[in-house]
Amino acid sequence: MARIVMKFGGTSVADLDRIRNVANRVKREVDAGNEVAVVVSAMSGVTNQLVKWCQELSPLHDAREYDTVVATGEQVTIGLLAIALQTIGVDARSWQGWQVPILTDGAHGKARVEEIKGEALIARMQAGQVPVVAGFQGIGPDNRVTTLGRGGSDLSAVAIAAAVKADRCDIYTDVDGIYTTDPRIVPRARKLPAVAYEEMLELASVGAKVLQTRSVELAMKQRVRVQVLSSFEDKPGSMVVDEDEIVEQPLVTGVAYSRDEAKVTLRRVPDKPGIAAEVFGPLSAANVNVDMIVQNLGADGTTDMTFTVGKTDLPRARDVLEKARPTIGFETVIADPEVAKISIVGIGMRSHAGVAATMFKTLAEKGINIQVISTSEIKTSVLVGAEYTELAVRALHSAYGLDAEG
Repeated sequence: MARIVMKFGGTSVADLDRIRNVANRVKREVDAGNEVAVVVSAMSGVTNQLVKWCQELSPLHDAREYDTVVATGEQVTIGLLAIALQTIGVDARSWQGWQVPILTDGAHGKARVEEIKGEALIARMQAGQVPVVAGFQGIGPDNRVTTLGRGGSDLSAVAIAAAVKADRCDIYTDVDGIYTTDPRIVPRARKLPAVAYEEMLELASVGAKVLQTRSVELAMKQRVRVQVLSSFEDKPGSMVVDEDEIVEQPLVTGVAYSRDEAKVTLRRVPDKPGIAAEVFGPLSAANVNVDMIVQNLGADGTTDMTFTVGKTDLPRARDVLEKARPTIGFETVIADPEVAKISIVGIGMRSHAGVAATMFKTLAEKGINIQVISTSEIKTSVLVGAEYTELAVRALHSAYGLDAEG
C-alpha cells in the first residue's frame, strides 16, 4: 500500500465529463489499496477570466481582493470532484486551503507556503476517506485567503505530499510527460523517462510549462518523488528524481522558451556605488521578480541598465521605477514586451566546455540577434526578439542532437 497525492490541472477538470474521468482514476488508486489525497486546479480558462476581470477594473488592483476573487475557481472544482467521487462510492470530502490549513506568508498573489499541518489529512486518509484539496490557495498571517501565483496548484500538491509523507506525487496534466522541448513547436521532441530535480528546476524557471518552478524547488528540498503523466492516456509518465537515479546524463537535456518576459532598460543611470540597490530594492519591495540583468557602461559616468521582469509585472515595475526616478536619477525607462527567453539545460553541461558557444553559433547562423545572456552551472539563457522564438527552439533542438529518430 502506498500513500499518493494526485494533482489534476485545469484541462483535466475542464468539464463534468473530465471530472468524472478524474474520479474514476482516483477510484482506481483507492481500489488498489492506496491512501489517496487529491489536489485540483480551477476548471480550464476560469482563472484567466477571474484575473481579467480584476485587471479590467484596475491594472494596479489591491492584491488581497485579487486573491479573494481568483481563489474561487478551485472552490468550485473541489466540491464537484467530491460529489463525483461520492457518486461512484468513494468516501470523499472537499478542503479549502484555510481548512487544512495551508499557512503562507503575506505576499498576496504570489504567496510562499510556510507550513502545512498534515495531521488532519493523514487521519482522514488512514480512515479511508479521500481529501480533495483546493490547489493554488492558502491563508496568510492576516487571516485572509492568499494565492500562490500561476501554476500554484503544483506547489500545493508537492507541499501536501511532503506534509503527509507521501510515497509519490503524481501530477496529471494534458501532456504525458516531460519532453526535450515543446512538441507543439518541435514534433520530433522526445519524452524523457527521468529528469533530475536540478534540471527540472532550471527548465521550469526558464519557461517549460510542465511544472511550476517553486513546486520543483520544494520537491528537491523535501525529496518528494514527482511523476508527470497524462490525464487522458494510460501511459507511463516522466519521473523527477535525484540526479544519482539517472543512468545516462546527456549534454543538453532540453530546450525551453518563455514568452512571458518583458525587457526594461533604464537609460543614463548614474554610475556610482549602491545604484543597483536603489533600482532593484523598490522592485523587490513591490514583489516584482527581476531575472536577467546586463549593464553597459557609458563614457560619461552613466550606465544603461537592462533587465527582464514578468510581462504581467511590467505595469507595476514601470510605476515603481517612475516613482523612484528622483532617487535613482535615470533619464528614461524603455519597456519592450516583444521578447522571448530561450534556454538550454542539462546536468551534462557541468563537465563539458563549448556548450554555450554552440548555442551562440547556431543562433547566429539563423540570423537571430542575442539581446541579453545569462548562465548558471547547468543552463544558458538568451533573450531574443519574440518573432524568433520557434525558429530558435527548432534550431537548438537539432544542434544538440535532441530530435527523435525517424
